[in-house]
Amino acid sequence: MQDRASLLRYAWLSVGAALLTIAIKTGGFLVTRSVGLLSDALESGVNLVAAFTALAALRIGAQPPDEEHAYGHQKVEYLSSGAEGGLIALAALSIAITAVQRLLAPQSIARLGFGLALSTAASLINLGVAQVLLRVGRKRSSIALEADGQHLMTDVFTSVGVLIGVSAVAVTGWEPLDSIVALSVAVWIAYNAYRILRRSALGLIDTAIPAADQAAVHAVLDPLKGQGVGYHALRTRMAGARCFISVHLLLPGTWSIQRGHDLAEAVERDIRAAVPSATVFTHIEPAEDPASFSDQGLDR
Repeated sequence: MQDRASLLRYAWLSVGAALLTIAIKTGGFLVTRSVGLLSDALESGVNLVAAFTALAALRIGAQPPDEEHAYGHQKVEYLSSGAEGGLIALAALSIAITAVQRLLAPQSIARLGFGLALSTAASLINLGVAQVLLRVGRKRSSIALEADGQHLMTDVFTSVGVLIGVSAVAVTGWEPLDSIVALSVAVWIAYNAYRILRRSALGLIDTAIPAADQAAVHAVLDPLKGQGVGYHALRTRMAGARCFISVHLLLPGTWSIQRGHDLAEAVERDIRAAVPSATVFTHIEPAEDPASFSDQGLDR
């Protein structure tokens, strides 16, 4: 696998983007007093915390395996994305409370054109950084970077909603529209928090590898039947950027240890080629022995 430490610079890029957009959006709120722009600024504050969380997770995950963590440290990325999901949920709650308060006590919005310009600039910054994080996160199988990128894209969509709300107030003169849009933003952010939390939970409970990768593993194993070799007890799980695959190979009892070992090595090599992030474990058993079929369960 590629050097995970090289991913840290992308986390720092996210930190820089969050700081810049916080300054821009806060300035927009102070000028316009728009609750929509305030909700945008609060979301960017969450972006900053999330970026530092992702940075810490990537730094820990880049550490090599040790005696206490023989399988590496990359699963910490699920904790990072889970923490980010929780922060997003808190931001949604804060925005909803502020929007309801403003609905009950409406305030005028000033200098709309200036506020719209600031929000647009911040959105473009987030859009550019989000696309970089998503591309690198998917290419390098980093859920921490990908979650951070998705979070920034949420911020982009949020800003688009705010722009619509502020523009609607400018056209109609009906000030509650600003708060209604902010409430819609809160619902959208809460939904994305649910998605991130769900994915993090699935990773922490050892979810199987994606269906496409499972198909690639079967494409390696199924042709073995032509050699009189079967398999069972195939298990897969994700752990951050790495996945683990184990399988029992059922060989003819007449094969030598060397022949069985050579086949197992070839199978492991071919699976790693099909799923580059995989760590593969094989176990050889004689197909004629009934005991070979009594150990398929997780708890033998």
